[in-house]
Amino acid sequence: IIHVAGTNGKTTVVRMISDILGAHGLFTGSFISPHLHRVEDRYALGGTTFGKTHLARAVEDIAPFVVMQEEQFEEQPTYFELTAAVGFEAFRVDAVDVAVVEVGLGGRYDATNVVKADVSVITGIAIDHTSYLGETQSKIAAEKAAILKDGGTLVTGPLGSEATSAVESRVAETNSVWHKAPEAFRVVSAERDERGWVVSIQGIYAGYDDLVVGIHGRYQVTHLATAIAACESFFGRALDEDAVREAAATVRSPGRLEVAGLEPTVLIDGAHNEEGFRGLAEALAEEFAEEQWTLVVGLRGNRDAAILLAPLRGRVARVIATKATDRMAVPAAELAASAEETLGVPGEVVESVPRALEVAREGLVPGHGVVIAGSLYVVGEARHALGLDNA
Repeated sequence: IIHVAGTNGKTTVVRMISDILGAHGLFTGSFISPHLHRVEDRYALGGTTFGKTHLARAVEDIAPFVVMQEEQFEEQPTYFELTAAVGFEAFRVDAVDVAVVEVGLGGRYDATNVVKADVSVITGIAIDHTSYLGETQSKIAAEKAAILKDGGTLVTGPLGSEATSAVESRVAETNSVWHKAPEAFRVVSAERDERGWVVSIQGIYAGYDDLVVGIHGRYQVTHLATAIAACESFFGRALDEDAVREAAATVRSPGRLEVAGLEPTVLIDGAHNEEGFRGLAEALAEEFAEEQWTLVVGLRGNRDAAILLAPLRGRVARVIATKATDRMAVPAAELAASAEETLGVPGEVVESVPRALEVAREGLVPGHGVVIAGSLYVVGEARHALGLDNA
């Protein structure tokens, strides 16, 4: 088992690890959350998303235990607990070589933390979900580092000093081995060309040169380095460079800086916290020729729109505030007012995501594009509206 926690990038790192292990001949099972379209999207076997039959079989297998829990303890399992149990059961039945499991929220009290991983991973630490995890990087890091068990192996992407100190305490407490960036592994170089990012990475045991990563976002290069280090830690040796090259070239990350249309450019991104919006702003400046963007945005939960949207100031000419079909969605009118003040551009309210996309694309002039961000729920509805459900 490889167990993946972190504030951002968990799903992408799970996909990368699964692809690298698959390229080395291992049969993998992966579990991610949340799903963009269907609950089956949370699971993959050998790199292929679950079909309905796989899901139904696993649900049938766990159903008696759910009934027993409800009758014996008068307590219903949560939706996330059920989805995790479905994944674990499917991985057992299909006898995967490696299960690559994404933490849902935090780590310490997450349903996935019943596992004892061969390798634990923390992609990075940023401020998010403060009502659950704490308001400092140190507290958040401590919650995520709690996935590390006695005598474990931990791989971490770049961490700030606050987070590093908290992780260091958990490593000492569990007498674990720790491979941390950039001391143990690092990105040596990353250049953008027509194929994507051309990367050289120094891993724990070897260097990997001329890797082509065909997805947007410089931060994805860092995620690839973390995934490589996790796989090296799992094998306890250097990887096959051709297998790594094959995996890097085929990795996909739906809903994360995903180009969903051209002329005009339509970009879908799951940015939903400060770090995510900074990454989005950097990618717009570095990788896209558009001078200005229409931002279609919907947020959920108790989030400060002014702080989140600030990195986009100067790149956005127009804001369309919307909301997904989500009980935790921020009211679109409230979001539009905050966006207007923060970005200094006109804001309008369009209550549904599909209609917001239509309005955004109306009357665009050359050099302008559309970017959709703010919530994975908004991203899922946008991808559905654009016919990308099965892409």
